[in-house]
Amino acid sequence: MSLWGTLTGKRTSSGSPAPTTTGSDATLQDASPTSSFQSTPLDPSSAQDVSSFLGGASLPDPSQLHPLAGLNQQTLDYLSLDESALSDLPGGRSALPSRGWSDDLQYGTGVTYLSALTLGGAYGMVEGLRRTPASAPPKIRLNSVLNSITRRGPFLGNSAGIIAMVYNGINSIIGHYRGKHDSANSIVAGALSGMLFKSTRGLRPMMISGGLVASAAGAWAVARKTLF
Repeated sequence: MSLWGTLTGKRTSSGSPAPTTTGSDATLQDASPTSSFQSTPLDPSSAQDVSSFLGGASLPDPSQLHPLAGLNQQTLDYLSLDESALSDLPGGRSALPSRGWSDDLQYGTGVTYLSALTLGGAYGMVEGLRRTPASAPPKIRLNSVLNSITRRGPFLGNSAGIIAMVYNGINSIIGHYRGKHDSANSIVAGALSGMLFKSTRGLRPMMISGGLVASAAGAWAVARKTLF
């Protein structure tokens, strides 16, 4: 032991001990591998892609997921659309393909309402511009024009839409019982719908309104016969 070791109380060794080896470690060190791992090259032709399992029998048929799959659609009466056939009534052909009175009611009422609404709005715009002096501020002129448009347009559109709805209903009823659509049906339906529209104003307004609507219906019947 050195002097420093005596003073500090530590012992120093002249050499480090050799590591000891157990029996199991010696066996592992002496053992040598008997076989080596060899990798197999990949053959691209034998690889599986997405279609190999998506197109197989493991997935269900998409057509079988439909609620009506497996049912005989020929025996289901509610699937047959009888109303899809166009009207074969003589003289029933019009500007648009029609399947009967319901199509005539919708087309006739809608087109008449929009046309009258447009004409009424145009008339209201002209009226508003005429009533306002040219020296008036732009805001006052715009206010006058908008007031005239909203007063004339909806009034004329609603009135014409009601007359057209009644006219198409009466015309369809007459055509159903007569078995054909002709100019006489349109004129009679126009006269009755015009008279009914002014029935609360007295006899004279009724006759005037009936004559005007009958004239318009007769003109439409002649134009339809000529063009279509």
